[in-house]
Amino acid sequence: MDDRQQPGSKKRVVVCGGGIIGVCTAYFLAKKGAAVTLVEKSSVACAASGKAGGFLALDWCDGGPVESLARASFNLHRSLSEELNGPDSYGYRPLTTLSITVTESGPSSPSGSKSSGDSMIPSWVDGATRGPRTIGTTQTTAQVHPQLFTRTLLNTAVEKYGVEVVIGKLEQLRVEEGRVGSVVLEGGRVIESDSVVLSLGPWTGKFEMLASMFRVSGLKAHSIVLEPKDPGAITPHALFLSFHPQGGKAMDPEVYPRPTGEVYICGMSAEEEVPDDPEQIVGNPASIAMLKRVGKSVSSHLREGEARVKAEQACFLPCTDDGVPIIGEVPGMKGCYVATGH
Repeated sequence: MDDRQQPGSKKRVVVCGGGIIGVCTAYFLAKKGAAVTLVEKSSVACAASGKAGGFLALDWCDGGPVESLARASFNLHRSLSEELNGPDSYGYRPLTTLSITVTESGPSSPSGSKSSGDSMIPSWVDGATRGPRTIGTTQTTAQVHPQLFTRTLLNTAVEKYGVEVVIGKLEQLRVEEGRVGSVVLEGGRVIESDSVVLSLGPWTGKFEMLASMFRVSGLKAHSIVLEPKDPGAITPHALFLSFHPQGGKAMDPEVYPRPTGEVYICGMSAEEEVPDDPEQIVGNPASIAMLKRVGKSVSSHLREGEARVKAEQACFLPCTDDGVPIIGEVPGMKGCYVATGH
């Protein structure tokens, strides 16, 4: 507890960043009794937290530096789903996860050329596939719709725990005697605080104070969302592909069917300069076209004419130099915390 607070008063926390990390932080702090203000520059879940795949894995980080964090996250998602009715609110569900090699067929090749005897491959995956392997079960892998999850959590935080949402751009932190005292937004608004959490994702590097301490770059990832004519045929199987396109190098796209009947396909990532405004992010047409080729190579249900393209999009994922998230209090600045690079 900050010694500047009056006895019995709530701790004032400003969380900067309306993505999944900022919203989760605001939710749990407010639930614990803090008076939380969430500051977001554009709109909640407008970047990667609204456009990512939403895939969850229990043990895929085992043996690495984030093993305990990944396991805690997976289990927390499970308990949050029970608390917030995740299956209906934001598409939480366990699912089976497969690794499959898919080869793009030529224009004259017939559909339905799945290798015989591969009984573990779902019936809707009827492209030229081989080497299926189960890499996750309903006990170890699951999914959410990230935008719906983020917004459900925030709505609950606002309605139940009194979180205030402010749309504005963080301009600076005011620090007195080595401790954060307030945040200043573009236009001059000042929000007093006892603590500040900076969850700025790939925009962390745009904030000069943090850019001098560590590097957070942006990995631009592309995705499409398809709506098959026959969504009932699509089973809950996440697919991690080794995709071999005609005349090109192998790549590793991912396919996530959702309970809504949509199918999300992502990949085609490259490091690029992060634009100032998340609303300015647009996909590369060649990358989007390749993801459509992935879809039709995986399943006849995902071909043009059999599925409507609901979204063509791109987002920036925050990346640190060593791949480990940056979490903790900023050295020399009491009450100021960073959480980014997940």
